[in-house]
Amino acid sequence: MRPKRFLAALLCVALAAPPDALAQARAASGVAQGTQSQSAEPPLVSGPVESYADPVLPPAIAQGVFGVYGGAQSRFSGNSGVNRGANHAANSASNGGTSNGTNGGWRAPIVAQQLPDLGSGGSGSLTPQAERKLGERVMRELRRDPDYLDDWLVHDYLNSVAAKLAAAANALYIGGYRPDFDLFAVRDAQINAFSLPGGFIGVNTGLIVATQTESELASVLGHEMGHVLQRHISRMITAGERSTYAALAGMLFGVLAGVLAHSGDLGSAIAIGGQAYAVDNQLRFSRSAEHEADRVGFLLLAGAGYDPYAMTSFFGRLDRAAMSDTGIPAYARTHPLTGERIADMEDRARRAPYRQPHQAAEYGFVRARARLLQDRSRSEYADEISRMRSEIEDRTALNIAANWYGIAYGQMLLERYADAAASLASSRAAFSAAAQVDGDAARSSPSLDVLAADIERRAGHDEEAVRLADLAQKRWPQSNAAIDMHIRTLLTLRRFTEAQALAQKETQAQPDQPAWWLFLAQASAGSGDALTRRRALAEKFALEGAWPSAIRQLKDARDMKTIGYYDLATVDARLHEMENRYKEERPDEKS
Repeated sequence: MRPKRFLAALLCVALAAPPDALAQARAASGVAQGTQSQSAEPPLVSGPVESYADPVLPPAIAQGVFGVYGGAQSRFSGNSGVNRGANHAANSASNGGTSNGTNGGWRAPIVAQQLPDLGSGGSGSLTPQAERKLGERVMRELRRDPDYLDDWLVHDYLNSVAAKLAAAANALYIGGYRPDFDLFAVRDAQINAFSLPGGFIGVNTGLIVATQTESELASVLGHEMGHVLQRHISRMITAGERSTYAALAGMLFGVLAGVLAHSGDLGSAIAIGGQAYAVDNQLRFSRSAEHEADRVGFLLLAGAGYDPYAMTSFFGRLDRAAMSDTGIPAYARTHPLTGERIADMEDRARRAPYRQPHQAAEYGFVRARARLLQDRSRSEYADEISRMRSEIEDRTALNIAANWYGIAYGQMLLERYADAAASLASSRAAFSAAAQVDGDAARSSPSLDVLAADIERRAGHDEEAVRLADLAQKRWPQSNAAIDMHIRTLLTLRRFTEAQALAQKETQAQPDQPAWWLFLAQASAGSGDALTRRRALAEKFALEGAWPSAIRQLKDARDMKTIGYYDLATVDARLHEMENRYKEERPDEKS
């Protein structure tokens, strides 16, 4: 990623709230609490401290560095699981996915280990709505970066796992509010994941590849969701109220700058960013935050039906693999007290009742896909294909069907379409054989069906591609990847009216996804609907933070001679909203 541009955006986030904004947020929070009884769905609250068995708690969290994995820092420094991802999770569960495991048999033992809520972390600082708004602004910058991985199959899968973990959080009354989790992938081989304000969580492809089971991946995602549920970012800002606004902004900038610079020494990053804060105190807060996120993550992991030992096995493997040349674990530099944390998780896993986890079929396919998505050149694709073949021949492949899938995907990227189709057939055969052995009724998956259509589309077999894409969407109606492929094939065949109708439906279901607005604009241009095209482009530009371009599109739409009265009123209202948003954000950009 280009660091200067993103650092500027993050600094804007730090400076987005003027000094009196925290006081305003505190007042707004009080009003929200006063009207809470009028809400149809009040926020969840944790039970009393007395109801928990484990009296050993970390110190109170004030601020800290949240959710970075691995020996090296990520270049990035994150609806939800519960929008389309939740539905996908339900489909996945019925087709070999992991059950949520939140029935009565799990409820009692999990609640017995549940952490007390150490406070909302947001009272007196940012409201959840303000935190979400900050996250959305950072995401607008991230989506422009070439390392942001715009792959629907990976996105769908990550959010399906998050949906199961979020369901466990709701069932176990973990956290003081319901964040709208939105997970996204980053093209980076480093083992890393990170949280951003408002429930956005980034996952490096290197992390997906480093895991060996779905439960291990879920353990990391649960840890990150623990940071969000416990409002660690908001607590960090709350602690900043005790110092000056400039020191707070400097501390935030320094922490995030250290992450972006791949700094292994988080304490140095904090010291550089804000000298008003003591490094030792920052690290102490960080240890507390990591302990709390570990424990919350464990509750989510076990409550969602995953293997409770997965967290300790993955942390332990990272600790062994992260040893640097000096003998000091790089992972330990960003995650202090690793041994203590692993021991704590082992103790909790021993006390959890045994349950055989069921791994979703999509995990293996997405992991294999991530191995190719990390690469950038044809030679790297070829090398990865060779490694996957060797693993099959040497019988070291974790999942034979997944390896064949990865080979097929790599061959498609190399434009070897006949070979790709043959390898995909091998993947289907291995998948079917494994399903029969396991007594699983599943005979396909979104990854297999979408790749089949993609191979035919790239090979120029348009009619077959659209047939397979239509079949994939009917088989997996909640899969964004299947819908995306269907729209692409329709556009290729110049069936613009059908593509426009499908894209319109998706913009209504997920108005915060720029991809659907772009498809709607393309389909509308093909069908000659200039008004819809301009309005769709305006929404796409707005989601990317390109306010002048968005406003220009709406002004052009308003000036069209053929526009009707009701459309004119709608465009005028939306134009007014965008102009106001642009005025709000423009001073921050100047700062």
